[in-house]
Amino acid sequence: MTGYGVVEHGASMQALAWGAVRTSARQPLTVRLKQIYEGLSEVIQVWQPEAAVVEKVFFAENARAALTLGQARGVALLTVANAAVPLVEYSALEIKQAVVGYGRAAKEQVQHMVRVLLNLPTAPRPADAADALAAAICYLHSHEWQRKLAP
Repeated sequence: MTGYGVVEHGASMQALAWGAVRTSARQPLTVRLKQIYEGLSEVIQVWQPEAAVVEKVFFAENARAALTLGQARGVALLTVANAAVPLVEYSALEIKQAVVGYGRAAKEQVQHMVRVLLNLPTAPRPADAADALAAAICYLHSHEWQRKLAP
C-alpha cells in the first residue's frame, strides 16, 4: 500500500484528498508496481500539485521488505519525475518534528496531530494516508518559512 495526501494552504491548511494505492500480495511484483505508478499518476493528474513529498528513509524489519519498499519508492520517484513535479524529501524525524513538535513521536501522535491541524472529524485512514498528509504538512510548514525568510 502506498499512501498519498493532497493539502492546500490558504487561510488555513485543508486536506483536499487522501488515500492509498492498494495492491495485492497475490499479484506479481511487476503488476503491483505498475498499479502504484498508475494510481500516483492519476493523483498527480487530478490535483496538479506544486510539489511532491517523499520520505527520505524508510524502516523495514527485514531485507526482503526493504527491497520491496525500495522498489515501490523508486516507482513513486519515477512517477513524480515523469510528471515533471518538483520533488522534496524529508526524513521521518523531520516530518514528525514539523507535525508533532517531537521527532520521535509515535504513529498515533502523528495521526492525531494530522487530524487536528487539518481540522478533520477523524484521523485519516489508512495510516499510510495519514503519513502522506503529515509529509505534506511538513512541506507546507517548511515552504512557508522559506517564503518568509526570502529577501
